[in-house]
Amino acid sequence: MQKFDIITIGSGGGSKISSPAASMGFKVAVIEKDRLGGTCLNRGCIPSKMLIHPADVAMQIKDARRFDIHNNPEFTVDFAKLIHRISATVDGDSDKIAASYTKHPNITYIKGEAKFLDNTTIEVNGEQLTADKIFIAVGARPQIPNIPGLAGTPFMTSTEALRNTTLPKSMIILGGGYIACELGHAYGALGTKTHFLIRSSLLRHEDTEIAAEFQKVFSQHHNIQFQALPTLVEYSNNQFTVTYAQGGQSQRISAEALLVATGITSNTDTLDLINTDIEIKSGGLIKVNEYLETSVPGIYAMGDCVGNYFFRHSVNFEGEYLFDYLFGGKPRTPIAYPPVPHAIFTCPQVAGIGKTEDALKKEGVDYIVGLNPYKSSAMGMALLSESGFCKLLFDRKSKKLLGGHIVGEEASDMIHMVIAFMVMNATLDDMLRTIYIHPALPEIVRNAARKAKTAFDKNVVRV
Repeated sequence: MQKFDIITIGSGGGSKISSPAASMGFKVAVIEKDRLGGTCLNRGCIPSKMLIHPADVAMQIKDARRFDIHNNPEFTVDFAKLIHRISATVDGDSDKIAASYTKHPNITYIKGEAKFLDNTTIEVNGEQLTADKIFIAVGARPQIPNIPGLAGTPFMTSTEALRNTTLPKSMIILGGGYIACELGHAYGALGTKTHFLIRSSLLRHEDTEIAAEFQKVFSQHHNIQFQALPTLVEYSNNQFTVTYAQGGQSQRISAEALLVATGITSNTDTLDLINTDIEIKSGGLIKVNEYLETSVPGIYAMGDCVGNYFFRHSVNFEGEYLFDYLFGGKPRTPIAYPPVPHAIFTCPQVAGIGKTEDALKKEGVDYIVGLNPYKSSAMGMALLSESGFCKLLFDRKSKKLLGGHIVGEEASDMIHMVIAFMVMNATLDDMLRTIYIHPALPEIVRNAARKAKTAFDKNVVRV
């Protein structure tokens, strides 16, 4: 039995505990079954954005004629070279983490799959470990739907799509969430003919108006079948054929590639938690209290396997919170999340923070809306914007900013000023007395605030 001060299972968000604790002198064991760095570095945020940026460039090339810039629209993409560059970059960063762990005198890096034998004992590679404190940060993986014929075919999930070196001529995409839309955008912009099969609607968790605007624009670049339920997958002669039910009829569609992006599932099922007293919620998520403590003293959990939020920036916040009160001398107080933002790197981009209008209606909140389209701004005119808008939501009585949502160019950047306003508990008046650079895109946010002011003055929900 090897004894440590700390064991972290998972090297993504878990790194917020392992590295700083080891630097303080604690003996730390890091258990990771895949490459170091977690989903974000190896299979998610970073490689996907390295693929999406070239796709955005491709979209700009295709769109150049609108600006009276004429070019040959038949550009070519060295897709294999692009993917090799992305993979080499993220693998290099992962290898650097491994090298730093190997050199650190207080870190024992163990490559393997952790299994709990009881509340205090973990087995990995046939060796038994224990520690005073154990942190579970095993994340999640793509969920594979139970569709007849799917198993055994060379379909891709996000993991394979980010390592695939052949750009298919056509692709069927199952799913309408942010992973499906991001990767569908990337492949579509680079030359693949994309066919989405959607059970309900695109980005259904977004504010209804935002999702509708996104769907309107996104549908111009992709073939999208709504209310489509896949019933059979066939693969023959390097071709996928998916049969799906739609409107009471059976339809079929074929393509060279199939991307399955229908959600994620927790990796907790790999840990043999049945041997412990750790409580599990629905969906395989670990139940924690307001201190991120599991039902077993000394064992903590964070990130996707807990499911409070499913972002790398949120698990980083959780890891830093745990470190601060367990090792950093800060008082043990319940975790208090600030407003947690998100962004979807598609074309158009989507970003949001705080409440949606749908949520405010459901909660019976008396609110006002400020909505301003991109085209109603100086930079929007320069961009020849035909779509996109910023939507701000305020409490009518206090004028406090309750939520902000943007669909359109640079939404993932523009949302940060809304984030700052929300974290500072800003009001409509605060936003209106701020000077915005002219002519820059954030004037769209200011204009949305001005619309909200007009709605407030007229005692209506919106103008």
